[in-house]
Amino acid sequence: MRIIGGAHRGRALAVLGKGDAAAHLRPTSDRVREAVFNVLAGGYGDPVREAQVLDLFAGTGALGLEALSRGAARAIFIENGRKALSVLRQNVGLCRAEEQARIFPVDARRPGVNPAVPHDLVFLDPPYGKGLGELALAAALLGGWIAERALIVWEESAAITPPEGLRLIEERRYGDTMIRFLERR
Repeated sequence: MRIIGGAHRGRALAVLGKGDAAAHLRPTSDRVREAVFNVLAGGYGDPVREAQVLDLFAGTGALGLEALSRGAARAIFIENGRKALSVLRQNVGLCRAEEQARIFPVDARRPGVNPAVPHDLVFLDPPYGKGLGELALAAALLGGWIAERALIVWEESAAITPPEGLRLIEERRYGDTMIRFLERR
């Protein structure tokens, strides 16, 4: 696993091997991450540059760190798994992103009230097929984590039901992975 583009292009990240099934860790592959960022750059007017990024169910942090490498201003990582937090902290260090990154070791379904500015780019990669994405997004909306007109990138294999106030604008399939792009109305 590595950073695909931007200032840290090619930088290797700490990995979990094939993931941690017990912790439901399944890092987004380099190929899928590259495709997601190509879609963002090509179809959404480069929403990454200077973005306030929120990475829910951050896992290894690869999505948020990729955004920082490509010019995002700041990234907040929400993750509560012990193994994932260890790897996430290691990856923030490997990318020398300590000044731009903040890790909240809380449950993404209960992040509480946002202590900072709302985020205009959100990555969401919950454990597949458990309905956790809907719960996390609803809680993030309620807590003021998601800005008006924010773009949400949701990785999920199962069907989804966007919470009130979010609109599905595009879906793309990459093998077994489904990426959905939503916007806050």
